[in-house]
Amino acid sequence: MSEDRKRRERGSSEERGGDRGARRGPPRVRDFSKDNVRWGICHIYSSYNDTIIHVTDITGSETIAISSGGQIVKSHRLESSPTAAMAAAKKVGEIALEKGVTGLHVKIKAPGGHNGPSNPGPGAQAAVRTLSRMGIRIGIIEDVTPIPHDGCRKKGGRRGRRV
Repeated sequence: MSEDRKRRERGSSEERGGDRGARRGPPRVRDFSKDNVRWGICHIYSSYNDTIIHVTDITGSETIAISSGGQIVKSHRLESSPTAAMAAAKKVGEIALEKGVTGLHVKIKAPGGHNGPSNPGPGAQAAVRTLSRMGIRIGIIEDVTPIPHDGCRKKGGRRGRRV
């Protein structure tokens, strides 16, 4: 059987659901240099006790807006919740848009160090998601949790904490 005949029996590529394997040219890479975006930095400190969201200018020296989960909710146990982080991010995002910041580079920080947990609390992801839903362009998401380089000795002594 010839190749031409096999192809006719199977049907055209449009009948089978389009030409899936075809390349449509080079992948599109968005060029942010042409867009008129005013960038800022969003510092998110997220622990299991609270979430603090701090928006600065691109140099990091001037504060544009700041809010925390503790300012939003009344109960202490809800300060680190994703709901409180979403409300704090919405408050900060509105102020940032009002002042002309349309894009944010996000720096997420957990307590870290030689004693604290190195993974961020439950509010960090909710805050980033809320900022992006508000129409603010998210640039780089970076983890800036402090990591010890064997500086201080952990508490508990040579044999560790005995329970």
